[in-house]
Amino acid sequence: MANAASGMAVDDECKLRFLELKAKRTHRFIIYKIDEKKKMVVVEKVGEPVLNYDEFAATLPANECRYAIFDYDFVTEENCQKSKIFFIAWSPDTARVRSKMIYASSKERFKRELDGIQVELQATDSAEVGLDVIQGRAN
Repeated sequence: MANAASGMAVDDECKLRFLELKAKRTHRFIIYKIDEKKKMVVVEKVGEPVLNYDEFAATLPANECRYAIFDYDFVTEENCQKSKIFFIAWSPDTARVRSKMIYASSKERFKRELDGIQVELQATDSAEVGLDVIQGRAN
């Protein structure tokens, strides 16, 4: 169990699920949350490989911060099938200030635990995590 700079530990399951997504492609996405009582980042939800981006975006809570990983499949202009792993720091404007501060101060340390992130996004509302943004950042 790693210790984050903000005092937030990272549950081993966080890294395990990420490795499954990266190496075995057994998940489409992973939603992580900070359990303030345990002072630990934990896995909240894992999405099946058949789920699409809209289904992923719908799982992000409207008023609470989260970290998320999304495995985005796409086809390039050269007609090549590719995939990019996105790290999304979800911090809606309507979230509690304390929560936003905890997530912001824990983000870099948590990201270092997940080796293989290719694109990072910071989002405060649904427009900032729209499929068009993901598509634009993937190329």
